[in-house]
Amino acid sequence: MSNPKTTAPATAGPPAAGRPSAEFTHRQILTILAGLMMGMFLAALDQTIMATATRTIADDLHGFNLQAWATTAFLITSTISTPLYGKLSDIYGRRGFFLFAITIFVVGSMLCGLSQNMYELAAFRAIQGIGAGGLMSMALAIIGDIVPPRERAKYQGLFLAVFGTASVIGPLLGGFFAGQDSIIGITGWRWIFYLNVPIGVAALAVVAKVLHLPHTRTDHRIDWPGALALIVGLVPLLTVAEQGREWGWDSPRAFACYIIGALGIVAFVLAERAYGDEALLPLRLFKNKTVAVGSISSTIIGMAMFGGLLTVPLYLQIVKGSSATQAGLQMIPFVIGIMAGSITAGQLIARTGRYRIFPIIGSVLMVAALVLFATIGADTPLWKTMLIMVVMGLGLGGNMQPMITAVQNAVSPREIGVATSSVTFFRSMGGTLGTAIFLSVLFNVVGGKVLSAYTKAGSDPAFVKAFTPDQQQILAQGQSSGGLNDTSFLGKLSAVVAHPFKVGFSDGIQVVFILAAAVMVVGLIVVLFLPEIPLSQRSAQQQRADDVLAAENSMGVPGEVGAGPLPAGDLDEDAPGDPVPAGKDNG
Repeated sequence: MSNPKTTAPATAGPPAAGRPSAEFTHRQILTILAGLMMGMFLAALDQTIMATATRTIADDLHGFNLQAWATTAFLITSTISTPLYGKLSDIYGRRGFFLFAITIFVVGSMLCGLSQNMYELAAFRAIQGIGAGGLMSMALAIIGDIVPPRERAKYQGLFLAVFGTASVIGPLLGGFFAGQDSIIGITGWRWIFYLNVPIGVAALAVVAKVLHLPHTRTDHRIDWPGALALIVGLVPLLTVAEQGREWGWDSPRAFACYIIGALGIVAFVLAERAYGDEALLPLRLFKNKTVAVGSISSTIIGMAMFGGLLTVPLYLQIVKGSSATQAGLQMIPFVIGIMAGSITAGQLIARTGRYRIFPIIGSVLMVAALVLFATIGADTPLWKTMLIMVVMGLGLGGNMQPMITAVQNAVSPREIGVATSSVTFFRSMGGTLGTAIFLSVLFNVVGGKVLSAYTKAGSDPAFVKAFTPDQQQILAQGQSSGGLNDTSFLGKLSAVVAHPFKVGFSDGIQVVFILAAAVMVVGLIVVLFLPEIPLSQRSAQQQRADDVLAAENSMGVPGEVGAGPLPAGDLDEDAPGDPVPAGKDNG
C-alpha cells in the first residue's frame, strides 16, 4: 500500500467534462474498503459464531434432530445467490446490490433472533443466506473495479484479515452468548443474531455514503431460465450433501436428489448455451484458460480447505479435550498463516507484476501441510499441530487471493462481477462437496479404528486394571448413544480408558487428511496450467472509461482536460447531468 495514489498511465486520455473520474486515490480506496470489510465481516462472523452455539439453540428450540437444516438452508441460498449477484451487478452496477445484500442479511438476522422453533430458524437462515451470497463476491468485484490488478492483491489481503479476525472471535462470542441464560431479558443465544444488526446498520451507512461507482445501465435479457435451472440443480445436490450421511447415500431420498439435481444441471447448461453472452455464467468465459483453471482450482481448494480443516477442530476438542472456545483460539496459528501468506503474496505481486508462482507455491504448501496433518496422533504435542496450521494457512493465503486477481485480470472489465462470483461459487461448491465426502469417510472409518485401538489396549495391564465395570458401562452407553454425535462421555472416563478412543479417532482423521492431500495434489497439477498474463496497471473503471472515451472520440465527441478525481462521496451511479450518450458506460 505504499503508492499514495492509483494513477493512470500518461497515455490515457482525459475524462470528459462533467464526468466523474475513474481514478481513486489511496485514501478513497481505503475509505471504500472500510465499508466493504464491514459488510464481509457480517458473513464471516456468522459462519464461525454459529459453530459453538448450534447445539444450545437446538436444545432451546426443542429441535435437536433438525439443527442441520439451519446450516443447510443458509448454505443453499448463499451458494445459489452468488452467481446471480455477479451477473446482475455487471448489468446494473454494484452499489445497489451490495446495499441490498447487507439489508437482507440484517433483516434475516433480526428474524433469526425472533425464531420460536427450528423450522422458523431454518427459514430465516435461508433469508440470511440470500444476503450473505452477495457480501463476499460483491466486495471482491468492487475492489476489482477500483484497484488495478497489480495493486489489487495488497488490498484483497485485508479481506482475509477480516475472516481471520472473525474466525478467532466468532467461537468466543458464540460460546459466551450461548452460555448466558439471558441478557437484558433476552435469551443469550438470540444475541448471536442481534449482534449483526448494529454492525449491519453501520455498514449500510458507510457503504451508502462512500461507495459510488460510475455506471450506466444497459439493456440486457435476464437469464431467468438459467437461474431457475440452477436452483433446481443445486438445491437437491446441496441438500443431499448436507443430509446424505443421515439419510444414507443410497436411500430413496438421496437418489431422488441425485436425479432431480442432474436434470437441473443439464437444463442449466442448455439455458446458458441459449443465452450466450447474456447467460448467468456465460460458457464462453470457461474457454478462457485462466478462468477455467481458476474455477477448477477453486473447487479443489474448497474441498481440501473446508473438508480437511473441518477435522482439525474435531481433533482439538475430542483428542486434546479442548472446549469449542479453546479450539477456536488454538486455530489462531492458521489465521496468522493465512494473513502472512496473503500479505506477502500481495506485496510481491505489486512489486514484480507476477502472480503465477504464488498459487503454485501455495498449493505445494497445502499438500505438505495435509501430509503432515496425516501424521498427527493422540500423543502429538499441540505445538506441532499448530506449526502445521501455519503452513496450511500460508498455502491458502498464497493461493486464494492471487487466483482471484488472475481471473479478474484475464476477463473484460465488464465481466469482473460474473468472473469473481464464479470463482467464489465454485469454491463454495467445493467446500460443500469436501465437507460431505470427508465427514462421511471419517464416520465410516472411525468406528473400526476405535475398535482396533481398544483391542490393542486389551493387552496393556494398565488399561485392564483401569477398565472397571463402571468404566465399561460409561463407554458402552457413550458409543450406543452415537459416539461422535456426543463425545461428552469421554470426560467421565479415566485418562487410560479414554486414550484408545482418542487413538482410534486420530487414526480415522489421518485417513481424511491423506484423502485431502491426494485431492490437493490434483489441485497442484491444475494450477501448473495457469497462464501468466501481464497484470494491468489500470483498474476496471479506468479501462471502461478509456473504452468510452475512445468510442466518443471516434464519434467526434471531444473530451476536456481538467476533470480530476472527485471525492468518493461525489462519485455516483447514473449521476444526474452526466453527459454520456444513452447506453454507454460512464466509467
